[in-house]
Amino acid sequence: MTKPGYVYLMANRPRGKTYLGVTSNLVQRAYQHRNKLIEGYSKEHDCTLLVWFEAHDDIQDARAREWKLKKWRREWKIALIEEHNPEWRDLFDDIA
Repeated sequence: MTKPGYVYLMANRPRGKTYLGVTSNLVQRAYQHRNKLIEGYSKEHDCTLLVWFEAHDDIQDARAREWKLKKWRREWKIALIEEHNPEWRDLFDDIA
């Protein structure tokens, strides 16, 4: 049996700093970012808004997608966010 996974982008403000990650529990991980419980880039740059995510049936597929997205240019990631979330709305309440 495979474990589901999510690829997600956190931001500090519209068109600001972004953080790309992968997790098997999106609600928990977004909560950790929102409350700055995870050390590193997202905490240092105040990336607390969940602005985009993509669900996968298998965490390995989510990890593969994350690796592809990490190679993307910043402008492409912004376009991806704005395609699905043009207002850069925090999506945490939608998933929690």
